[in-house]
Amino acid sequence: MDEKNIFVIGLDEANVPILESGPGAHRYRFHRLLTIEDLQGGEVSVADLIAKAEGVLDAFEGSVDAIVGYWDFPVSTLVPILSERYGTRSTSLESVVKCEHKYWSRLEQQKVIDEHPRFGRVDLEARDPRPPEGVRYPMWLKPALAYSSELAFSVKDEAEFRAAVAEIREGIGRVGKPFEAILERLDLPPEMEGVGGQVCLAEEALSGVQVAVEGYVHHGEVTVYGVLDSIDYPDSPCFLRHQYPSTLPEPVIRRLHDVSRRVMRQIGMDGATFSIEYFYDPATDEINLLEINPRHSQSHAELFAYVDGVSNHHCMLSLALGEDPALPYRSGPYTMAAKWYYRWFADGVVHDTPVEEEIERIEREIPGVRIEVVPEKGQRLSQMAQQDSYSFELAHVFTGGDSEQDLRAKYDRCVAALSLIFDATAPDDATAPDGQEETGTGAETETETDAVTDTKRGTERETEMETQGG
Repeated sequence: MDEKNIFVIGLDEANVPILESGPGAHRYRFHRLLTIEDLQGGEVSVADLIAKAEGVLDAFEGSVDAIVGYWDFPVSTLVPILSERYGTRSTSLESVVKCEHKYWSRLEQQKVIDEHPRFGRVDLEARDPRPPEGVRYPMWLKPALAYSSELAFSVKDEAEFRAAVAEIREGIGRVGKPFEAILERLDLPPEMEGVGGQVCLAEEALSGVQVAVEGYVHHGEVTVYGVLDSIDYPDSPCFLRHQYPSTLPEPVIRRLHDVSRRVMRQIGMDGATFSIEYFYDPATDEINLLEINPRHSQSHAELFAYVDGVSNHHCMLSLALGEDPALPYRSGPYTMAAKWYYRWFADGVVHDTPVEEEIERIEREIPGVRIEVVPEKGQRLSQMAQQDSYSFELAHVFTGGDSEQDLRAKYDRCVAALSLIFDATAPDDATAPDGQEETGTGAETETETDAVTDTKRGTERETEMETQGG
């Protein structure tokens, strides 16, 4: 069988072993197309990225059989642009932008579903910007394009609204201007004329349990292959862990499937994967759609491998090659799995991190775990890329187990074994999550956490979460 050359935009080291262990990988050759540094270094120039990618593809002597990616903008939009240029399979650029432009996405959603919050645009050009008519506090403010919750703010009153608008005004050009180069490639509908990429969206805050629905569209048919729970740190909008499969009642799962199918048919996606984030409120039995991602979540890849036996990368690759994208069901070694976010809620400089051999030893000693340390030695936490507005990621810990208690116990052991050390430089009003010890400026400290304490409230399904991220 002929070997297939698959170009992965932004291929990172963490995903290489997952891709290479999937079904059929023996006949795939994976090639990195643009580095993470290319894609995240300062203000993005879409034209420069396209030119650089085309230079690599044009110089390649073999066949270009697929161009794929599993990151948000600009990767998500580069995939259909380059696929059209080189004749590979992809969904349309318009369908991707309908997902990623948060305002356009809401306009499309309201055509076919009611399961979304009240929303509206904030006029950043006004001398005294106000919340949109009918949108009430508490609310979230976010740019039309935002990734990893960057420039997304929870506001509860007018003072917080004004402060958030000031920050968004200052930073929206950096994320919005590159997006406008993408919008120029499309024939926009009347409701999007003049909107552009530098628009601020206000949405009423949601409460309940946050869940993610993953699926794909193949020959026009929408398939949902998994629903995951997203559990926050106590009193925080920041993820503590993603857990698969979801523990929501089956009738709720069926409703999530139905809403997802209606929305993705309206968006017009085909030949691609997607991930939709929702809130389900057990007190009211309401479902509300938070956002649509025009790609599967690479954060969940190992979770599907643990539980179903094959990672969700399989769907992306199969669709790009014109093959059957179906995943096996519950054929993995574990009943459930989780990706944990070990976070710190104050700034600091990393003093010491475990070397690769130490991490490999921990993974050998604790079956069913994989660890990714995020910061590098000597790095200031606030200078890390792709962080939200409220915390810094110290490590990602993947665990597979037979119960939630098993997952938590493995996470506890990993955090204790990592012994991450940094010089804390927290401002006086900085707060740490339950179980983490606050430190004074310049104090060298070893981070400590009791994961069971941190997850106690997050695992209670009736706990109300007052805010949602972007």
